[in-house]
Order: sequence, then structure tokens, then C-alpha cells
Amino acid sequence: MEENRTALDGVQYIVVKIGSEQYGIDIQFVDNIVRMQPITRVPKIQPYFKGVINLRGEIVPVMSLRLKMNQAPDEFNNATRIIILKLEPQAAIGIIVDEVKEVVTLEEQEIEKVHYDAKDENPGFIHGIGKHEGELISLLDLHVVIGDKENA
Repeated sequence: MEENRTALDGVQYIVVKIGSEQYGIDIQFVDNIVRMQPITRVPKIQPYFKGVINLRGEIVPVMSLRLKMNQAPDEFNNATRIIILKLEPQAAIGIIVDEVKEVVTLEEQEIEKVHYDAKDENPGFIHGIGKHEGELISLLDLHVVIGDKENA
């Protein structure tokens, strides 16, 4: 058991940029990172869903994190990526990010948990703040981000 301790102490996050902010995505949920590609619109879906892509024969819904977090619409460029997440084995979803920066390992003592007021009906998108090399990284709670609740 002692030999597994070092692997369990740190959690790896992919650091991405959305707007001017840095966010961390737990690497265990990342299935793939692909370049921006044409997205097929789907009618009558939430505005933050951009549509679907065909990824090696699998149809994957794609959402805009910027729109989901009530930020300015996406501005696509050469750094824009779609991160394919798998929170459940058979269900993939893509999220659009402005840039993928790096992979970092954060130890438990480098993460400050974020607590929300119980009266707040909108759960927060982040579950903690990571401190890495003098920078702060907001750690996304993917279950809340991907959830269907409208944050209005």
C-alpha cells in the first residue's frame, strides 16, 4: 500500500484558458483533445450547446463553456480546442476551450476548497482553487458544469 501513496497524493489537471481565466479539468475525465472542427447545429437545445461533431464515427455533443458560464461568446482561433470528456463510460461530451496550456499535478495542500452558501440555488462551477507556481487555477466541478440546470 505504501508504494501507491505518492500516486494518490496528487491529482493531475489539464489547465485550460477560458477568456482570461485559467481552469483545471481533472485528467481522469478527459478522453481526448481535438482541434476545433465544424459543429453541426441541433435545433431546440440550450443556447450553450453548440451542436454535435462526428469523432471517429461517434456523435458527440459539444457545449460552449463560455456561454454556460455567462461569458462572451467563443472566439475561435488556432489555439481553440474541444476537450472530449467521459464522466460516464458510454457518454461523451465535448467542451470548447480557448486554449490548452499544460498538465499539472496538485497535491491536497495546494488546493483550497470552495464552499457555497446553502441558500444559493445555483451551484458553483468550481469546487476548489489550485495554487501552482504562483498562479491560481479554478478547478472545475464537471458534474455541475455538464449538468442540465440553467444558471440564469
